[in-house]
Amino acid sequence: MSHAGDVRIAITSFLLLASTALTGWAITALPYYDDKTGTLMPLVYATGALWALFAVSLLAVHRVPRRASVVLVLVGAVALGGAALAGPPNTSTDSARYAWDGIVQNAGISPYDHVPSDPALTDLRPEWLFPAPVAQADGSLTCEGARIMTVKEPGTGDVLCTAINRANVPTIYPPSSELVFAGVRLLTGPEPEYWPMQVAGLAMSLGITLLLLRTLAVTGRDPRWAALWAWSPLAATEGVTNSHIDILGGLLILVATILVASGRRWRGSIALGAAIAVKLIPVIAAPALLKCQGWKIVVGSMAAFLALYIPYIITSGIDVLGYLPGYLTEEGYSSGSRFIMLSLVAPGPAALVLAAVLIAVTGALVWWKTDPADPWLGQLVMIGATLLIVTPRYPWYALLLVPVIAMTGRWGWLAVPLALTERLLIPSVDLARISVSCAIVIIVVMSFRRAGPGSVRRLGAWLRHPLDPFPRAPEAKNTGIPGFSPSTT
Repeated sequence: MSHAGDVRIAITSFLLLASTALTGWAITALPYYDDKTGTLMPLVYATGALWALFAVSLLAVHRVPRRASVVLVLVGAVALGGAALAGPPNTSTDSARYAWDGIVQNAGISPYDHVPSDPALTDLRPEWLFPAPVAQADGSLTCEGARIMTVKEPGTGDVLCTAINRANVPTIYPPSSELVFAGVRLLTGPEPEYWPMQVAGLAMSLGITLLLLRTLAVTGRDPRWAALWAWSPLAATEGVTNSHIDILGGLLILVATILVASGRRWRGSIALGAAIAVKLIPVIAAPALLKCQGWKIVVGSMAAFLALYIPYIITSGIDVLGYLPGYLTEEGYSSGSRFIMLSLVAPGPAALVLAAVLIAVTGALVWWKTDPADPWLGQLVMIGATLLIVTPRYPWYALLLVPVIAMTGRWGWLAVPLALTERLLIPSVDLARISVSCAIVIIVVMSFRRAGPGSVRRLGAWLRHPLDPFPRAPEAKNTGIPGFSPSTT
């Protein structure tokens, strides 16, 4: 290896080391839930710095020889994931519910049958999830702790302290998620706090990295694109630190798409059905997989989905819907108020109708235009467009998107998880609209740049005659990360 190659490896390694140190420091020194002033700007600045380091690292690694870059991708994934284990969840309390659902199931009880605050489950409550109230000088009871909330116990009206959000409503999670929650707690028991799901998140993140490296190489793409996932601040913070189960959905969508693209449609359909049974939203991955023998995908995914639900339906009946209807109302999706972009032109319930129409049209176009042997671009457009239309408050929904970004090398779409991260950390609708608008502009500009000269003219011709095949540039350009191409060595 040349001296220049050694220098490039050293620079990339230094950038990864800086990202690793900053990740660990942000988790341990900037506790989101301990903030008493409402000023979260230090965490915002740290997050911005992490994304900046991520961008510079991507630019640096494209100059590293391919074999060495693969090692760096793996080492960086392990280092960043390990740093993400440095502390408990820092911007979400969802993993407390994950732990409780696992504990309940291992006691032989369906997680859909009781709310966490139900006194019938008192004997199952570990102290870290349900700490004892603290008596004040006046005899009143309060709950103390960064993640601890106060609720009233049903029936008794007693003060109940818990780390579980929405402790007075049933779980919202479908069976694939519940099986993982139960499996993790079966291995560790109820006493360990947050680290079991964090370790599970790290395992799934590394699994995605390995799958990306292999699939990119097999399909003739540059394996360095795997860094778009492996070094992503989103994968570390939301997949590992906050251990959101959406990472399982991202992993299963990746598996399903790999299998279907290689002609193994029945197996792919099973993986897709399992992905949908993680959190329902992975159903948006279906349109890109339906072009060839789509009936197999529909039948297989529905069979897998129902097979996972049947044991819970037998036990809990209609209660398997859990808190889903209430959640959609609470989040404003049923009224349309949550669609921050669409509400500008279609306020109220009209935004919900417009969102449904736009997602349906996007799905139809993706189904029509997707190459069955290479469905990655279709997945990117379908998942990314849905996130831009729905504009959720939670960046972890983009854990479904980033692996597909890595498979296509279209790094401009990383503006979507970045915009959603901004929306979580800075609760301003106006700023969120600016962030999402910037993401849309970046994606459009990069798409036209990739399409090459004359792309606007070709798009206009297709819009005038939409039933004709979309005219392509005489020679496609690879404009992913500068220097990234299948032929790069």
